[in-house]
Amino acid sequence: MEYIYAVLLLHSAKKDVSEGSIRKILEAAGIAVDEIRLKALVAAVKELNIDEILKSSFAVPATPTTVAAPAQSQPQQAPETKKEEGEEKKEGVSEEQLAEGLASLFG
Repeated sequence: MEYIYAVLLLHSAKKDVSEGSIRKILEAAGIAVDEIRLKALVAAVKELNIDEILKSSFAVPATPTTVAAPAQSQPQQAPETKKEEGEEKKEGVSEEQLAEGLASLFG
C-alpha cells in the first residue's frame, strides 16, 4: 500500500513517477524497498491514466454502510415450523451475498 501512496503523492505533486522518486519517498518513510515490486509498479503505472482512475473512484461512495446495506436490506424470513427429514433451514448470510459485498468494495 505504501508504494501506491508514494505514486499518488508524486502524481498530486505533478512529479515524475519513476523508480528513483518512489524509492526516495519509501526510504524517507523508513520502508525497505523491494526492487521487484518497485519495477513492477512503475511498469504498471506507466500504462494508467491516474487522473481518470481518481475521478472514477470518487464517483462510488466508499462508506461502511455500502458494504452492510445488501445484507441488511434483505428481509429476514420467519423460521418454518415444518421441516422435512434431514433438512435444516440455514439462517444468516449466504456465500453469494458475502461475495457481492466484497465485489462492491473492489468493483
